[in-house]
Amino acid sequence: MNASDIFSPDTPANQTLRKELAPTDWVNPTPQSKYNLVVIGAGPAGLIAAAGAAGLGAKVALIEKTAMGGDCLNVGCVPSKALIRSAHAAHAARTAGKFGVSTSEPVVDFSKVMNQMRELRARLAPVDSPDRYQNELGVDVFLGAGKFTDRQTIEVGGVSLKFKKALIATGARAVDLPIPGLKEAGVFTNETLFSLTELPKRLVVIGAGPIGCEMAQAFVRFGSAVTLIEAECRILPREDEAASTIVKQSMLADGVETICEWKTIKVEKIGEITHAHLEKDGKSRVIECDKVLVGVGRAPNVQGLGLENAEVDFDDRNGVTVDDTLRTTNPHVFAAGDVAMTLKFTHTADAAARIVIQNALFKGRKKLSRLVVPWCTYTQPEIAHVGTYEHEANIQNIPHDVYIQKLDHVDRAILDRADSGFVKVITAKGCDKILGATIVAENAGDLISTYTLAITNGIGLAGIANTIFPYPTQAEAIKKTGDAYSRTKLTPFVNSLFEKWLRWQRG
Repeated sequence: MNASDIFSPDTPANQTLRKELAPTDWVNPTPQSKYNLVVIGAGPAGLIAAAGAAGLGAKVALIEKTAMGGDCLNVGCVPSKALIRSAHAAHAARTAGKFGVSTSEPVVDFSKVMNQMRELRARLAPVDSPDRYQNELGVDVFLGAGKFTDRQTIEVGGVSLKFKKALIATGARAVDLPIPGLKEAGVFTNETLFSLTELPKRLVVIGAGPIGCEMAQAFVRFGSAVTLIEAECRILPREDEAASTIVKQSMLADGVETICEWKTIKVEKIGEITHAHLEKDGKSRVIECDKVLVGVGRAPNVQGLGLENAEVDFDDRNGVTVDDTLRTTNPHVFAAGDVAMTLKFTHTADAAARIVIQNALFKGRKKLSRLVVPWCTYTQPEIAHVGTYEHEANIQNIPHDVYIQKLDHVDRAILDRADSGFVKVITAKGCDKILGATIVAENAGDLISTYTLAITNGIGLAGIANTIFPYPTQAEAIKKTGDAYSRTKLTPFVNSLFEKWLRWQRG
């Protein structure tokens, strides 16, 4: 993540963002003699750990070399979801006829869309600002590059910070794919995409994971001709296949061209036109476009930290090596977030930071493996998931049952004209213990929390069946999976007992 990418173009909103998150007139404080916790990296993991530790009375220092807020605020969740919401608005206007509302083809002012995104991002920035962390939360904030000089010292801005414990939370960056010509063609990543000022007429997106699919759908709704390229056999290849199929159908309806099982072997720019060269089974094809977005691959930020000096093991691919308590090979140093964890989400970084606070400052034994982590891809419809997938249960030979509730049998989904989706729940064989759930729906990211709460607290499908859900809501699909489990208890034997009892009551 580079400052030039975050704060470009030089608009009033971006000027505000820079002033809040990377103030040029910031003066680093005089260091304490020793800190309970020194945090390198002011993304979600670092911010939560610093604020939480300081709130408990610890002496805390927070180091950030680029901009407070990390990827999430600057080049990730926040700007991307702002764009997705604008794309939803364009789609709603374009498809209003299905609600009996006549509209003309919407006119998307892309410049205004981008400016609004930047204004919203700047509006959120004060919460993560160095001023707030230092003057309101009591954290010593040092702007600059931090580097370990020994096992319990970090240097920043020419001063040394001694610590009892430290947290590495430097995040990850867009990976440089080994595709010839990418840099020369000036391709975009999630870190540079939000500096766009003009809508590309033709956009090629390499990688049909969450980032690629979200942005492909958003930009086609803005008016770009979008081609989505995926080397594997389908889009969103890690998700439930039936779920990704529904999303693909929605994207095709929007106009996204999807090309799967083709490998991008070269990108070259000839004049003003960029050519993406593809290959499959000895065949080749070329896609012409105006811009290319690479939406795949993240590399941990481990270089330049002096980790060798701290005797912290790491590698360029997997990042910092940690155990289940997030402790590194140096018992004084922990790591959390994208620099050390497989599940690279803001909410897992948040949860991991809380584990670090307990384990580093209070000799806790909280474990990362005990977290129940949901996630969501913000296409339309959304895909959300938590726990074990059905295909994982099959591969691992886990005895299980599957309960599926399609949205075309849920009243609110039908009324919303949003019934192409389903709720799928995986339970342990013969009982109601929930192993995992997948939801495909307009607001799947909100709905999945019910199953996350249930798994975390040991609530099974029977408990969900006994819970009242308001009518009419799409969340009734969750209730119906509980009802489906309850019906399995009505075996022929039980049914015969009920019939005898009721016959006896009739006299």
